[in-house]
Amino acid sequence: MTERPGPTRYEIEIGGHASDRILRPVVDEFSIELTEAGTTRLVGVIRDSSHLNGLLAHFTSLNAEVMALRRIDRAMGVTPPTTDIESDSSESERNPS
Repeated sequence: MTERPGPTRYEIEIGGHASDRILRPVVDEFSIELTEAGTTRLVGVIRDSSHLNGLLAHFTSLNAEVMALRRIDRAMGVTPPTTDIESDSSESERNPS
């Protein structure tokens, strides 16, 4: 596994509405949402793989069910490239070369 350089924004979904004890390490660094589906959604910046592994170890040591872990984007303002094929083709139709 290749370690990604630099901080990256992640979403972590935990089964159930997490207790204060489970959320203690992330309360200052992550946004926390208790969803209608009965899960806890955390979004925040994870510095590196050791930070990520530490958070996951904390959750699992308290028997919290980590249901999902999603990388959202690089935290330092670098947005993943996207391609909008429809707007690219409509642009070429408006301005033929």
